[in-house]
Amino acid sequence: MVNAYILGIESSCDETAAAVVRSGEQLISNVVASQFATHKPFGGVVPELASREHLRAIVPVVRQALAEADQTYKSVDAIAVTQGPGLAGALLVGISYAKALAFALDKPLIAVNHLEGHIHAVLLEERQKGNHELQFPVLALVVSGGHTHLYLAERKNESWAYENIGHTRDDAAGEAFDKVAKLLGLGYPGGPIIDRLAPHGDANVVKFPPAQIKHPDRRNRGGGKEMEGERPRFDFSYSGIKTAVLRYIERHNMQSAIEARRRALAGIPKPKVEDFIANCDRQTLDLVASFQRAMVSDLVGRTLAAARACDVATLFVTGGVAANNELRTAFERQSAQEGLPVFFPSRPLSTDNAAMIAAAAYPKFLAKDFAPLDFSAEASLALR
Repeated sequence: MVNAYILGIESSCDETAAAVVRSGEQLISNVVASQFATHKPFGGVVPELASREHLRAIVPVVRQALAEADQTYKSVDAIAVTQGPGLAGALLVGISYAKALAFALDKPLIAVNHLEGHIHAVLLEERQKGNHELQFPVLALVVSGGHTHLYLAERKNESWAYENIGHTRDDAAGEAFDKVAKLLGLGYPGGPIIDRLAPHGDANVVKFPPAQIKHPDRRNRGGGKEMEGERPRFDFSYSGIKTAVLRYIERHNMQSAIEARRRALAGIPKPKVEDFIANCDRQTLDLVASFQRAMVSDLVGRTLAAARACDVATLFVTGGVAANNELRTAFERQSAQEGLPVFFPSRPLSTDNAAMIAAAAYPKFLAKDFAPLDFSAEASLALR
């Protein structure tokens, strides 16, 4: 194993992050500056504000990550940065700073796909535990506010190769959580709030029909594998359940209670779960629990169907939604029933961070797969 300290920089959405990771398997430092307070009044991420906050935070965040790792700009062996996917303006802040560092210090620059970073967050922590013998092929579910993808992952020498066998046709799973929380006046970000409230409701009260995907994906142009039938697709769709929640609210005249809840919670600087419960009636709690159960059932069901069809040996579940308690419990229970080992990142490494970027960069460092200084952000970068 080649010993290398890699400085990772992540700025794809609303967290400015920097980390130092040794040889892809030892987390030395991990610093994240959240923009939660900036975006909360708007109920979601505002791209222009995100870029501005990245500009303010990136220098002190990188300095703190280096200081905590007892490293300097000159002592690290390479600099890794997220190229995409993500918000173009936000990505450009991290890329511009990483390019400047690499040029000034004459260090290798490594461009990393954000989605591959989420997969390597699992690998990083498993290697820290001494687990170097994962069985392949691996099926990775990357599920977050902006992404819901299924990848078959194989290791080829020092490199990794990925095949996408499923993605969301519309809303990502985390996006659906956030939008439903907003509809119910629960605030932002919605996923953690719904996760904390769901155990207080009855998940069997509201019946949400499973998503029915009957037509080929229009994004699969030119006769791809889906058209040729070489491998089945396992796509997701979550715009329907979001609309179903809206119709339920309208049919049951819940809007006045939602507005009252929104006003009440807005007056509490940092509401706790007790504050949410105090401002939610039984009908709302049951709706929240039923919505989460439907989302979890769909994610687990489609992922395990893909695992069976592709005869995979190991399952990864990663991304921000992987921090959801019910999702983890359901995957652990149902994967165990099928004899399929499932691995998650810790909750701090489930959400966006730079440790995963530095870890994903290590195989590229070994292969000398360095980025030219004229590369740019790719907001819709695919993982292959």
